[in-house]
Amino acid sequence: MGILNRKLTNSLRINLVAAISQKSKISEQYRTIRTNFLSSVNGENYQTIVMTSPKRGEGKSTTVANFAIALAQQGKKILLIDADLRSPGSSLQSAFNIGNSIGLSNVLIGRNLMEDAIYNTDIRGLDLLTSGPVPHNPAELLGSKSMDIVIDTVNKNYDVVLFDTPPVFEVSDAKIIANKCDGLILVLRWGKTKNEDAIEAKRLLESASAKLLGVILNDKT
Repeated sequence: MGILNRKLTNSLRINLVAAISQKSKISEQYRTIRTNFLSSVNGENYQTIVMTSPKRGEGKSTTVANFAIALAQQGKKILLIDADLRSPGSSLQSAFNIGNSIGLSNVLIGRNLMEDAIYNTDIRGLDLLTSGPVPHNPAELLGSKSMDIVIDTVNKNYDVVLFDTPPVFEVSDAKIIANKCDGLILVLRWGKTKNEDAIEAKRLLESASAKLLGVILNDKT
């Protein structure tokens, strides 16, 4: 899918470079990834896309946030969903300066309506659904009928829906969501992700009927 140069991501803090520095080389690389993605789907119906990585610290959240911005900059209506229900300190909600008291978990348990949980960001065309408070049964919620309803609902209102999930090796959540979505992009980090981890992550995802659309190699010099 694409290669991103070094210093693009920070595993502890998200840099929305595609929004704040649109003329930079890194922003251009995100636009290239956007072009590669749109070319690869080639008119096919790939609305719901999971973005994940084998382990934490490989830059997936920074990558999915900037990829979402790049898609929105082309005039598409984008929803970015933080589907990591296990992490109360969401890097996505911090990056977009949005609260997390109401989010995906609230919708899945029926406590709040979808329209109350989706936030507008400062990026035109880009909305964010945060993870919400940590539930006691995240895997069960993500695999529930309520999640199916969420996906069906957002499909009617957005051109592309991007899911930021926990890493593949950490919990089963990425596999559960990928099974419900149209495609998946795997983020690997140059010098960090081992070849055997990338291969095993691909195997695990494909065993869950995930359709791998491509790989983004992050931090390549």
